[in-house]
Amino acid sequence: MEFLHRETDTKKISLSVDSVFIAHKDAIDFLEKWTSIPFPFQKVGFMAIPDFQFGGMEHPGEVQYKSSALFLDEGATRDQFISRSNLISHETAHMWFGDLVTMKWFNDVWMKEVFANFMADKVTEKLMGKNTFDLKFLLDHYPAAYSIDRTEGSNPIRQQLDNLQDAGSMYGNIIYHKAPIMMKQLEQLMGKENFQKGIREYLKKFGYSNADWNDLIAILSKYTETDLYQWNKVWVNQPGRPVFESKISYSGNKISNFSISQKPERGNPRVWPQAFSVKLFYPNHNKTISVNIKNASTVLNEAKNLEKPEFILFNADGAGYGLFPIEQLMLESVFLLENPLERASAYINAYENTLAGKYLNAEELLLLLTKGLTIEKNEMNLRLITGYISSLYWTFTTPKNRLAMAPNLEKALWQSIEQQTRANNKKILFSTYQNIYLTTEAANNIYTIWQNQNPPAGIKLIDDDYTGLALSIALKSDTAKNVLKQQLQRITNIDRKNRLVFLMPALSSVQAERDSFFYSLRERKNRQKEAFVTTALSYLHHPLRQTKSIKYLPESLTLLTEIQKTGDIFFPQSWLSAIFGNYQTPEAEKVVTDFLNNHPNYNPKLKDKILQSTDNLFRAKEIIKNNN
Repeated sequence: MEFLHRETDTKKISLSVDSVFIAHKDAIDFLEKWTSIPFPFQKVGFMAIPDFQFGGMEHPGEVQYKSSALFLDEGATRDQFISRSNLISHETAHMWFGDLVTMKWFNDVWMKEVFANFMADKVTEKLMGKNTFDLKFLLDHYPAAYSIDRTEGSNPIRQQLDNLQDAGSMYGNIIYHKAPIMMKQLEQLMGKENFQKGIREYLKKFGYSNADWNDLIAILSKYTETDLYQWNKVWVNQPGRPVFESKISYSGNKISNFSISQKPERGNPRVWPQAFSVKLFYPNHNKTISVNIKNASTVLNEAKNLEKPEFILFNADGAGYGLFPIEQLMLESVFLLENPLERASAYINAYENTLAGKYLNAEELLLLLTKGLTIEKNEMNLRLITGYISSLYWTFTTPKNRLAMAPNLEKALWQSIEQQTRANNKKILFSTYQNIYLTTEAANNIYTIWQNQNPPAGIKLIDDDYTGLALSIALKSDTAKNVLKQQLQRITNIDRKNRLVFLMPALSSVQAERDSFFYSLRERKNRQKEAFVTTALSYLHHPLRQTKSIKYLPESLTLLTEIQKTGDIFFPQSWLSAIFGNYQTPEAEKVVTDFLNNHPNYNPKLKDKILQSTDNLFRAKEIIKNNN
């Protein structure tokens, strides 16, 4: 193996290089055994690229990675180590799925990505055990898939592609995250052994050649009695997700009937055949019932004559895909659930229902999740709920209400930092505190930590963290220039210096400097560092700056066609997400509506990207109204 890099931090090098080699070897060993095919090429090589716009990009002999994804420091969280292993396994899996067997046409580009993610998850399962794997699978894939599938711009896993100029627009959360969920359901439907036999036959038959999804379905169909072509129509060829409802009736204190039904969130009637579990909770025990729903509704015969439960947790195993019912008592008891996977499933379902305007409003959910900051000890779950808190706080709470709740939220986060015992959990909470703070007291606290480079007890911060603090201070105060100039002097790594120099104009307290930065992006040469551009845009359009930045929105949309032509495959989506991610005002909504109305023949794939990225904007009005 050969590893090329230009990292200069000796600690990061000593802590990471051996681990990167070992992770590649573990992934190769697993994939050779699972596929029964030796590593398909003559060389194993990889390189770390500073500020690479992708996490990784597979090439036989030389896989390219974002340097920061490989080089971790002693302050890295467990989640970061798992993510690195998963990324390496993903790119290694491409040697078989994508490079050994390549799609016939780009409409099946998703096939190589779904197998790379799916096989990477299997490597993670082997290395870290089933419990960690099940939780990681749920957290990695479901929120990301829902973020697209709940929108008006949702696309199917397999899309039509008439011209390669639109190939880049096919990439996104559906092929990276919904597709692995689909594949896991398919494996469960067929059985693991039959599924593996079918994949092995597919790889051997089409090795060093091309195949499409229909070729694979034809092979897999030989190993199951299920009509995969019919199953495929809903899961692969159509967008969207189901909404589940339950009906339960009692005779005395016993269940007389319990049924679950599903319908599409939008669009024509259809059914997603799938399996998941429902859990009934009692004072001294609980009962799990497996659900295998193949039609629009199913009766849970196993529940008949069971005693009335205190509450029910739907999708308890996190395997089901869709919007599930919520019971109020379950929400009140969510932090008492012993299984981290059950808690994660409940958190995700509560957030998705809030965005759908069901069961509870955004501020109620924000308060509920805030209670869990000290109670939730699982690192991955804590990262999930703090992410949801940030989203609810910045996107679905008015500036006035945000200011009112800031003191209590800051206090809760700081107390949680002090009370949580694990260093990783403390760092996650500190990052959230840094993200949300608004009060003068918190601002002084953050500034002192940055100035003295003295983090809270139990938290280790490195140069990159202090740069992040400096950027937060610059965003929220009028001393931006001095803080950022001081931070620039502290940085010794030239790549990290260049990044901060690029970002500084976007954070300037002077409106003219921010204007100049935005208008400079009209020039292609100023958009070459795409990772820099999207980070800068997220600061430029931060909720605290939106009253001054909203004027950039029309031209940002106008530039999208050129962004697609001149940028890399993920740039249109990341451009839109960085710009529209937190807007909530009617004025911003009108900009998008007017643009789409004025361009009736706009590229449909780019239109979908706009609808995906502005979904929260269009939901915000109703959600904020519900808060009041």
